[in-house]
Amino acid sequence: MSYPPYSGPTPPSPYQYPPPPPALPPRKKRSGWFWLLIIGGSLTAVVLIFSGFVWMVVRASNTDDDDSFHALSGGQIAVVDVSGVILSAEPIDDQLRKFGDDSQVKAIILHINSPGGGAAASQEIYHEVLRIRTEKKKKVIASIESVGASGAYYIASGCDKIYANDASVVGSIGVIMEWTNYGDLMRWAKLKNVTVTSGALKDAGDPTRDMTPAEQVYFQSLVNNMYGQFINDVASGRKIDPAKIKPLATGEVWTGQQAMKLGLIDKEGGFRVALIDTAQDAGIRGEPNIVRPSKPKRNIFDVLGTDADSLLPNPTKLLDQSPGFYYMWR
Repeated sequence: MSYPPYSGPTPPSPYQYPPPPPALPPRKKRSGWFWLLIIGGSLTAVVLIFSGFVWMVVRASNTDDDDSFHALSGGQIAVVDVSGVILSAEPIDDQLRKFGDDSQVKAIILHINSPGGGAAASQEIYHEVLRIRTEKKKKVIASIESVGASGAYYIASGCDKIYANDASVVGSIGVIMEWTNYGDLMRWAKLKNVTVTSGALKDAGDPTRDMTPAEQVYFQSLVNNMYGQFINDVASGRKIDPAKIKPLATGEVWTGQQAMKLGLIDKEGGFRVALIDTAQDAGIRGEPNIVRPSKPKRNIFDVLGTDADSLLPNPTKLLDQSPGFYYMWR
C-alpha cells in the first residue's frame, strides 16, 4: 500500500545554526611611514637604554673617594697611599708636592703597603719626602699596614716617624738585580742574536747568553754601590749610625714587634694610632679632617675599554727586557 507524498509545511529543525559572519573587508597595506615610525621608535628606545647605561657607568667611574673629607672640625691631615710594587715615582711625588704646597694641610701620612720596587723610583720618593720636611716644614709620617719592605722601607725611613702593626712585615734592606735569560729558547728556535758593540761591557747583561766573569764583577759593583746608598740613606733618615744599620741590611724582614726592638720603627700601632698622634703633634684639636688625592676621572672608553696587551701579550715584549735594579722584597 503506498501513500501520497507529504506536501505540508516543513517542520522546524531541532538544530539552529548561526548565520555565517559577514565577509571581512580586504586588508589595507601599511604605508611606509607606519613602518618607519615603528623602526624609529625601536631605535630610540635602544639608544635611550644604552645612554642610561653609559651615564650610570660614567657616574660611577667619576665618583670621588667618599673618604676625601671627614669631620668639619679641626685641621687637615693628608693621606698618600704607597701600595703595590713601586714602578714610578711621579704619581706619589705629585701628591706630595700638592699637599706640601697646601697651607690647609698640617701634616702628611704615607699609608704604606708595598714590597718595594725600582731602586731609582724608591730613592726619588725618599728625597721628595725629605724636601717636604725641610722646605715646607711639614711632618711626614709613615704608617706601615701589612708590608713595608725594601724600597717601601727606604721611603719610610725618610719620614719623621714610622708606625707599624705588630704583625707588619718590615725591613728587607738590600738590592736585587735580575733579568730573564732566554738564550736556550732562541737556540731551540734556531735564532741567533747579532750584536755589534764599541766596548767590552756595552752588551753586559745580554739576555741571550750567560754572563762572563768580567760582567759578574761589573754588575756586583753596581749592586754594592746601590746597597751602600740604601744603608746611608736609611741611617741618615733614621738618624742612626750606618754601622748599626749595616748588620740589619741582610735583606731579611722582621715583624713590627721585632722591628721596634731593632730601632727600625718608632711605634707599634696601626693607621688610626698614627693619625691621632700626628694630629696632636700638628696642634689639631678634635677629629682631624682626612684629605686624600681625588681619583682620576675616566670616560666611557676607559671604563669599557681593555688593554689589548693584557689579553694578548706581545711575544716581542720578552725581547725588550733588560737588567733591572730593585729595592724589593720577594
